[in-house]
Amino acid sequence: MSVINVDSHKLIAALSEELKKESEIKPPEWISYVKSGSHNERPIEEKDFWYKRCASLMFNSYKRGNVGVRRLRRKYGGRVQHVVHRSHHRPAGGKIIRLALQQLEKAGLFEKQKTGRIITSKGRKLMDEISKKVEG
Repeated sequence: MSVINVDSHKLIAALSEELKKESEIKPPEWISYVKSGSHNERPIEEKDFWYKRCASLMFNSYKRGNVGVRRLRRKYGGRVQHVVHRSHHRPAGGKIIRLALQQLEKAGLFEKQKTGRIITSKGRKLMDEISKKVEG
């Protein structure tokens, strides 16, 4: 079964478990102290946030092809709700996305192009295998 046809939540959860086994992908020490963007009020509390974000980045690149940090910042951003005036969309922080992409690149799952990053054949193969496990 294709990656696109599988439930994305189950696929990202299974892929994040697989990414924990990769030695190149490790959350930075400061991840528990920062917010994922200016639209959030509180820091990240989820234990496996880093691995889930990396898995989500892989899934989005699989679906859309070439992705850059600016487009991903828009995608992972949200609206500011903790103020009195009308809510407006704010992009997510770029450091988390950039560092995650660099780690995925070091693991051989992404490669840098002129206009962004794209998932490699190794990354596609990993996602196809996991989608078969999730569906089957």
